[in-house]
Amino acid sequence: MGGLREVAASFVVRGPTGVAIRDRLRVSESDAVVLAEVGVYLGSLAAGDLAERSRQGLAHDAAGWAVRKRELTGRSSARWAGSITKATHEQWALARRGQAAYLAWLRTQIASIEARLMRPLGAKADKREGLVCGYASRGEWHAKSRRRYTLKDRLTMVEADWQAGRVHVVRGGKRLANTRHHLAAAGLSERAWRERWRAERMFLAADGETGKRFGNETIRVTDTGQVSIKLPAPLVRLANAPHGRYVLNATVAFQHRGQEWLDRIIANRAVAYRIHHDTVRGRWYVTASWQRAAAPVLPREAALARGVVGVDMNDDHLAAWQLDVHGNPVGEPQRFFYDLSGSAGHRDAQIRHALTRLLHHTRRCGAAAIAIEDLDFTDGTSREKHGRNKRLRRLLSRFPTAKLKTRLVSMAAEQAVAIVAVDPAYTSRWGAQHWQKPLTTPRRKMSRHDAASIAVGRRALGHPIRRRTAPPHPDQSDRGGHRTVQARPDTRRREETRPHLPGPRTRCAPPGRGVKAGDQGAQHRSEHPAEQDSWQQDTLPLSP
Repeated sequence: MGGLREVAASFVVRGPTGVAIRDRLRVSESDAVVLAEVGVYLGSLAAGDLAERSRQGLAHDAAGWAVRKRELTGRSSARWAGSITKATHEQWALARRGQAAYLAWLRTQIASIEARLMRPLGAKADKREGLVCGYASRGEWHAKSRRRYTLKDRLTMVEADWQAGRVHVVRGGKRLANTRHHLAAAGLSERAWRERWRAERMFLAADGETGKRFGNETIRVTDTGQVSIKLPAPLVRLANAPHGRYVLNATVAFQHRGQEWLDRIIANRAVAYRIHHDTVRGRWYVTASWQRAAAPVLPREAALARGVVGVDMNDDHLAAWQLDVHGNPVGEPQRFFYDLSGSAGHRDAQIRHALTRLLHHTRRCGAAAIAIEDLDFTDGTSREKHGRNKRLRRLLSRFPTAKLKTRLVSMAAEQAVAIVAVDPAYTSRWGAQHWQKPLTTPRRKMSRHDAASIAVGRRALGHPIRRRTAPPHPDQSDRGGHRTVQARPDTRRREETRPHLPGPRTRCAPPGRGVKAGDQGAQHRSEHPAEQDSWQQDTLPLSP
C-alpha cells in the first residue's frame, strides 16, 4: 500500500479561447509575384528586428520597444512595424520557454545518469528503496560517463544564455536549414530548397484591431471576400488601389465557421490574418484567427449528469466505452483506429477522423462528457528511463498526446461535449484486474484497453475502479444487506486495493467476542456444560 502514489482529482478541461480558419487563395501570376516580393522584404525586417531583440536580452523595456518600432515604421509603415515587433516578442518568449524546458531536461538527464553510474554493474532496480538499475556492461558505463560530461558542458552553455537572456532562433526552421547540407537524402534540388527556404522566411501576418474597417487595416478581407494589402513604403510603386494598397484578383470564401467570421468583420471586430505559400503544392493560403470569450467551465457533476464515455488512448486506436451515472458499462466497447505512420499531414488527418467518430458516438449515446487520461510523455522517451526497449521509446516519442488532447478539446467544444481529464495512474492495471475477465463472453473478446476505458470512466465519475462485490446469499445471517465496496466520491483512499486482513476468512466470532463472550464454557463446544452425552467423563471425587 505504501508504494501507491496519491491519485489526483479529476477536472473538466477548459474550452478553447481562440479560433483559426483557412482558405486557399487562387492568385494569378502577377499577384504571386507581388506577394512574394512583399513577404521577402517584410521577412528581412522581421529577421533584423529579432536579432536586435535578442541582443537586448533581459535589458529590454518599453523604451527599447518604442525605438525599434520607430525604426521599422520609416522602412515600412506603423501597422507593419507593430505586427513585426509583436511577432518578434512572441518568438523570443517562445524561445525562452523552450530554453527553460531544455534546461530542465538536461538537469534530469544528468541526474538520471549519475544515479545509474553510482549503482554496481547489472544491479536490479528496487522501487521500494528508490534505487535505479545499474548499467549492463562496463562499456555502457564508460559511454554514459562520457555522455554525462557532454551534457554538463552543454548545460553550462545553456545556463549562460539563460542568464544573459540570449536565444538562438532560426527563422525558417532549424530542420530546413540543416536539410541544405543533405539535399540528396531529402530528395530536393538546390533551387527547390531555396524556394522553400524563402517561403518559410517570408512575413505576411497582421493582427487585427477592433473598431477598424473589417477588423484589420493592414490585411483587409471584406464581406465579399476581396483581399487587399497595405504595402510598405519602399514598395508603394506596386499599388493598384488608392492609399498604397494592393488588391488581389483572388477572393476568399471561408467555408468552415464562415458565418462566425462574417459576423465579426461586419461588426468591425478584430481578426488577424496570415498569408503563406506552400511550395510543395504550389498554392497560397490565407488563415484568419480571432479570440473568443472564455466560456465558463461546467461543474463536474453537471457535465457527468448523463453518464460519460471513457476513452483509453493507444498507439493505434482509441478504446471507448459508455458508462451510466452509477459507473456501469452500457452497450458494447468501441474502437476507433488511426495510423500514425507517414507524413505529419497524414497523421493529423487520421487523428481528426478518429476524434470525429468518437464525438459522433458520444452524441448517439446521449452522454455529454468524455473522460480521457491526462497523459504526458515528454519526460518518458529517454534511454535512461526505459533502457534498451527501443520499441517502447519509439512508441512514446511518436504518440501525439498533446495534439490529440488539444484537438479533442477544440472539436468537443463545437459539439457541446465536456472533456474530463483524470489521473492515468493504475488505470490499465486495475481495469484489467477488475473488469477484463468478468466482461469477457464467447461473443465479446475484452482487451486491456477496453477494460482501461471503463477504469477511466469510473474515475471521472468519482467511483472506485474495482467492481462491486456480490451480496451474500439470502440464507446467510445479514440477508443481503452487506454491500460495502461502493465507496462515495468523497471517501478517502477509495481508489486503493482492499487491505489484507490477517486471520481466517470465516463468519465465526473470534475468541472473546460475540453474545457468549462471558460464558467461558461456551468457548469449547465439546466441553459445554449443557452437553450430557454418555461418553462424557464424570468429575472425579476429591477424597476417597
